[in-house]
Amino acid sequence: MIDLRFLRENPDVVRASQRARGEDPALVDALLEADAARRAAVATADNLRAEQKALGKKVGKASPEERAVLLTQGQELSAKVKEAEAAENAADADLDAAMRALSNVVQEGAPAGGEDDYIVLETVGTPCEFDFQPKDHLELGESLGLIDMERGAKVSGARFYFLTGYGALLQLGLLQLAAQKATANGFTMMIPPVLVRPEIMAGTGFLGQHAAEIYHLEEDDLYLVGTSEVPLAGYHSGEIIDLSAGPKRYVGWSSCFRREAGSYGKDTRGIIRVHQFDKVEMFVYAKPEDADAEHQRLLAWEREMLAAVEVPYRVIDVAAGDLGSSAARKFDCEGWVPTQQTYRELTSTSNCTTFQGRRLNVRYRDENNKPQTAATLNGTLATTRWIVAILENHQQADGSVRVPAALVPFVGTDVLRPIHA
Repeated sequence: MIDLRFLRENPDVVRASQRARGEDPALVDALLEADAARRAAVATADNLRAEQKALGKKVGKASPEERAVLLTQGQELSAKVKEAEAAENAADADLDAAMRALSNVVQEGAPAGGEDDYIVLETVGTPCEFDFQPKDHLELGESLGLIDMERGAKVSGARFYFLTGYGALLQLGLLQLAAQKATANGFTMMIPPVLVRPEIMAGTGFLGQHAAEIYHLEEDDLYLVGTSEVPLAGYHSGEIIDLSAGPKRYVGWSSCFRREAGSYGKDTRGIIRVHQFDKVEMFVYAKPEDADAEHQRLLAWEREMLAAVEVPYRVIDVAAGDLGSSAARKFDCEGWVPTQQTYRELTSTSNCTTFQGRRLNVRYRDENNKPQTAATLNGTLATTRWIVAILENHQQADGSVRVPAALVPFVGTDVLRPIHA
């Protein structure tokens, strides 16, 4: 949720942010009204409690005749206090609901518009040109014995799959390489739980516009995570953390689950858009003034990983209307997919400023030892989808696929060959 003080002082900035996202600017006015109503309710309740306390002191000093009158007044005042406290609680709930309805304030410089209004910041590498008819990742995966979609569907349904043989080793190697690079850069490696409580999922902002994509276990009231950003964001919830030595960096390795609601008919072939995948995700807690620089570091680490797997890619500045509700700014790295003749998202890094920290009550102490809300950031370092780009970009005329040098030690071979060559 956003900073109420910032909202009061800059309502037009927040309205402009809402318009840039394609969301309702009237939510800003609703929040301002809820804020004013809550402050009025708090003032009323505080005044009545003060009056009740003063009356209590009078009762102790009053004569027997006066005491009877004061006690009657006290009963009436007590009823008013209870009524005022109920109104205060209702105003608190209304304010919380109004705050949770409002997305993070888009950072200045982010493009306005929707999914197609991104800005390309840089293109790295040259898209592949083959002197043979290239195969797509699924045809390659099946011929090389790496991917089994048919049995995945038999066991679990559509958009599930098995990674088999070298396919499994390729994913494990990719994620292990990401883990090694992250820990070499000062990240603490984490394997988090993949089921989280509602307050943690809500605290990260995923129960808003993305709620339909999340698997919910009703009997246990737990949610399956779509990214380890969620449990890592909740790791320090309700705590005051030490950021005196700089940002606190974690990297999570987990399976991730998404219902992909609303995406039926899109990318149904292969493993581009699936219900379960593995991912290594960077997550950072930082002082707000350090967040922009940290965002650039996360992007740089993502680019290092893409360079290691030797895939052409581009970096885009994601438009405001395509940001998640928690993100103030997001950069994606999109890998070239030859058979689609387009770039597809491989990494995403978001600066969530203090939006998640405020929801989850994650704070640090400033130079005056005063608690302040921490900023949070996240960034993908590797995921199952990368296999798509690796297979397609490194395929060879004989149907084999060259394994990028950085992955050879993990996979155990430098070339993946058809199983029925």
